[in-house]
Amino acid sequence: MGYMKPNVLLILVDDMGYGDLGLFNNGITETPFLNDFVSESICFSQQYSGSPVCNPSRASLLTGRYPHRTGSIDTLEWRGLERLRLNEVTMGDYFSYNGYKTGLIGKWHLGSFDKAFHPHNRGFDETICFRGGMQDYYDWHLEYEYQIKYGDGRYLTDLWTTEAIDFLERNQNEPFFLNLCYNAPHTPLQCPDEDYQVFEGREDINTSVAKLYGMIRNMDRNIGRVLKSLRSLQLEENTIVIFTSDNGPQFDCGPRNGGQFGAESLERFNCGLHGSKGSAYDGGVKVPTALRYPGGINTRDHSENQLVHFVDWLPTLTHMCNLKSPEKALPLDGINLWDHINGSIIEDTPPRFWQWNRYSPVPQCNAAVREGDWKLVYPEIPEAMELDLNENNWLDKALYEPDYFINNGIINEPFPSRSLSSPPPPELYNIKEDPGETIDLADSNAQRTSRMKCLLETWFDSVMTDYDEVKGV
Repeated sequence: MGYMKPNVLLILVDDMGYGDLGLFNNGITETPFLNDFVSESICFSQQYSGSPVCNPSRASLLTGRYPHRTGSIDTLEWRGLERLRLNEVTMGDYFSYNGYKTGLIGKWHLGSFDKAFHPHNRGFDETICFRGGMQDYYDWHLEYEYQIKYGDGRYLTDLWTTEAIDFLERNQNEPFFLNLCYNAPHTPLQCPDEDYQVFEGREDINTSVAKLYGMIRNMDRNIGRVLKSLRSLQLEENTIVIFTSDNGPQFDCGPRNGGQFGAESLERFNCGLHGSKGSAYDGGVKVPTALRYPGGINTRDHSENQLVHFVDWLPTLTHMCNLKSPEKALPLDGINLWDHINGSIIEDTPPRFWQWNRYSPVPQCNAAVREGDWKLVYPEIPEAMELDLNENNWLDKALYEPDYFINNGIINEPFPSRSLSSPPPPELYNIKEDPGETIDLADSNAQRTSRMKCLLETWFDSVMTDYDEVKGV
C-alpha cells in the first residue's frame, strides 16, 4: 500500500479556559470525553492562542501569521474589523491546493457580510457556518454554502456535530481537512435543560456559570460523538486531531464587552491564571490544547514542554502532511513543531507576541512578549479598551438582522474619538516560577526589561507596517 495522506480534524472551541476542562479542575465541570481524549493525546501545557479575543486569534491560527498582519484586529464585524484580508492564504487554501477535501463547520468570524470573505472563497470546499462573532443557539440563521437556513428547534452544538459526522462519512475515502468550530461556550448562555440541571443550584457558582458549564457538558458529549464516528469509520489511526480554544475564558459580560444579554459575572476557576478573555496576561491567551495522531506519533507527557503559539500550527501541519505551499503563500511567523512533538527541544525558538485593544491597535497597551521563561506585559490603557455604547445596538442587529449589513454594507463612520492616558509601566514575570503572574520583577531586572521592551516595540512596528501597506486589501 502506498503513502496515505493523513486526515486532519481541527476542533476549535470558543472562550473555553484551562479551568473549564474537568481533567484540570478536579471535576468542577463534566468533560469525560475530552478528559479521555487529552489522556490519549499529547497535551501542550505551554500553548498560547494568537490573541486574547476571537477573530484575531482565528486569523493567526489559519494563516500562521500574527493577526495585525492579516487585518483581523477587532471583533466588531459591523465595522469590518474582523475581516481576514483577501490576499491572506489559509489552512483551507493549503490543504485544498494539495488535493484535500476541505470543510468549515461552525463559527467563521473572519468576514461576516461580504461574499468575498465567505469561507467558501477562502479555501474551504464545503461550508456550514455563521460568519459573525456569536449566534443564538436555537434561533439561529446559518449559511449552507450561500443558502440561508433558519432555526428548526435543534440546539446549535448538536447541529454542528451532526453535520461534521456527515462530512466524515461522505469524505472517508479521500484525504480531508475539517475545521470544526464550536461556538460554545460563548454567549448567549443557552443549553438544554438536561445539561443545565446538573449544575443548577450549586452554591459555588452563580446561575450564569451554571448555564455555561451546561454548555460545556453538552459540547463535550458532542465532541465524543465526532471522535466515536472517526473510530467507527476506521479513520482514527490516520487522522490528526487537534483540540484547542481560541482564547481564555470570558469573565466580564458588562458594558465593556457589549453588555451581553444581562449575564452575571462569568468569573470562575481558571487554574490560577491571571486575567481572562481580552487580556494579554496568561489567563487571556494560554489555552488547553491536545494533539492525537495514533498512526504517526506516540503519546507522551508534555508537562514541561516548550512554548507553542497558534502561528506554529500551519507550518507544523504543512510538515506532517507533506504539503506544498500555494504559489500565493505569504511568509509565516510560526515554526515547525515536529521535533518538539517527538520529544526534542527546539533550540533558538523565537519570542512570541500579543497585543489587542478596541478599534485600532495602540502600542504599549494590553501587549506582551514571551521569551523563554520570561514574559513582559504592558497592562491596559483603560480608554483604549472601551467600546462606545452605540456599538451595543449594532451587536444586536449583527446577531439577529445580518441582512441589514449584507444589503447596506458595513458601518464606515469614523471610530469614536477618545483621549488616551499614558501607558502604564511594563511588568516582568518569570512564568516557570510564577505561572500566576503575581510577582512583578521589572525593577529588579532592568536590563532584561529594557531589552524585551525593544523586542515588543520592534515587533509592533513590523506587523503594523504590514497592516498599513495592504490596508483595505
